[in-house]
Amino acid sequence: MTIFNLGQLAIYCLIVFALTKPLGIYMANVFEGKRTWLDPILSPIENIIYKLCGIDRNAEMKWQQYSAAFLIFSAFGVLLSYLLLRLQGLLPLNPAGFGTSEMTADLAFNTAASFSTNTNWQSYVPETTVSYLSNMLALATHNWMSAAAGMAIAISLIRGFSRSS
Repeated sequence: MTIFNLGQLAIYCLIVFALTKPLGIYMANVFEGKRTWLDPILSPIENIIYKLCGIDRNAEMKWQQYSAAFLIFSAFGVLLSYLLLRLQGLLPLNPAGFGTSEMTADLAFNTAASFSTNTNWQSYVPETTVSYLSNMLALATHNWMSAAAGMAIAISLIRGFSRSS
């Protein structure tokens, strides 16, 4: 490892350490429903989404509602990813011309399900199988959406345990 690489690693670690406490405080405030510095920007967007979906932001959810929302979210993600992977030959951002021969039905389902569950198991070489669009929309988005869904479930469990006693 060169001095340049060590310097990059050191800078990266310093940035992560510097952001840990402010980001942790921000996330704790969000999870507790407290006002944050991003509320003036994000609240109007949230309100529009809540209105379109018919959600009352002050209503408490029961565990059955959390479970149903999580399962619907995950099923939609798997279906969308599966369709993007199977139809990549018809979609833009596919300069290599990947199609259904590279991403068979079983491989597309396996990939969509594994990325949705955050296991990211791959039995193929992405550079020779997945188009740019499929990689961006079907796979890269699952890298953070599945983790975010897991965090939401964890917070709901913590709330449930703390409010039951």
